[in-house]
Amino acid sequence: MEGDIFSGISNGTAVDAKTLQMFQKSFLQVQGILDQNRLLINEINLNHESKIPDNLSRNVGLIRELNNNIRRVVDLYADLSRSFTRSVEASSEGESRSDGKSVPKRIRSG
Repeated sequence: MEGDIFSGISNGTAVDAKTLQMFQKSFLQVQGILDQNRLLINEINLNHESKIPDNLSRNVGLIRELNNNIRRVVDLYADLSRSFTRSVEASSEGESRSDGKSVPKRIRSG
């Protein structure tokens, strides 16, 4: 995936294709859920504006669905963050200098 935003992460260390595919799949899942949320919010707003009791009652279920979708997005982003961190750590462990000696691992504070 030449030109991909993940191709030069961690001081020029390339992230492997399997990791990139996983990121792409996760981002597509997130986008699908966000698109669904947009539709849910539109329907909730229309139901609210209508002030029809059945529509207002329906909003309870729609809001629950919206909340569940938000939880799913948070979980997907948490998984992405963990996977990204592992990927960068794994690629930085594989780095070595041209003289064959290992590059010392940087320790982050905080």
